[in-house]
Amino acid sequence: MPRTLVAITGASSGIGATFARKLAPEHDLLLVARRKDRLEQLAIELSGAHQTRVEILQADLTAEPDLAEVAERLRSDDRLALLVNNAGFGAAGRFWEAPIETQEAMHKLHVLATVRLTHAALGNMIPRDFGGIVNVASVAAFVRNAGSVSYCATKSWMTSFTEGLYLELRGLNSNVAVQALCPGFTYSEFHSVMGVQRDGLASPAFWLTPEEVVQASLEGLRSRKLFVIPGWRYRLLTMFLTKAPTALRLAVEAISSRSRAAALQLPSAGPRQLP
Repeated sequence: MPRTLVAITGASSGIGATFARKLAPEHDLLLVARRKDRLEQLAIELSGAHQTRVEILQADLTAEPDLAEVAERLRSDDRLALLVNNAGFGAAGRFWEAPIETQEAMHKLHVLATVRLTHAALGNMIPRDFGGIVNVASVAAFVRNAGSVSYCATKSWMTSFTEGLYLELRGLNSNVAVQALCPGFTYSEFHSVMGVQRDGLASPAFWLTPEEVVQASLEGLRSRKLFVIPGWRYRLLTMFLTKAPTALRLAVEAISSRSRAAALQLPSAGPRQLP
């Protein structure tokens, strides 16, 4: 029986690479990222450790030709069982001080690439009534932070988009699942790529490992859970932020923003993109 296919964007490190390692024993993999050398190393590791076929696609999903190539690949392979939209990046700095190219690239990657790839994958999955999509958002979807305006906004869009898809699929009684995965601070290259030190960003108790994040996501997929927020501290935090009166929420976010701004020193943000 042919093995099913899992496609993962932003697969060269962090959460994306951890999804690949976790799923390799049972699925073939399509790994997408900008850094070809990292993808090749991961492919060698996984194909050697497991009887799995690993295909790599070097792609910059903010570039139309690359995005179109990945979308067509998802649309045309009837083995596709899961798409993990994980590619993303952050930028530290006040919105108007960051280059507009950085802001536009973030919206292209978090929003437009998610739209295109999800549309392609669902066009493949829905006729077969089989498959799932994980959109890797963030706890930042539920907050507003100075220094991360576009990041919070685009991650909030991802959760809204995923919830809408969930409702449409439920209306069809479809077996296709969608999930908004909303991790908090996670040990990865995310902050180092931004040029930001982890120290001072959050208490050690709030840091998650990529393995914890991926395990929570996969458990959520099995139970067809729409929102997956790894870590009980983050679940309590988001519950408060979504239920609190607006004035109280804004006051808490203002305090958080000042603390975060001090930790980041709000440098002017350049286009530092995660793979």
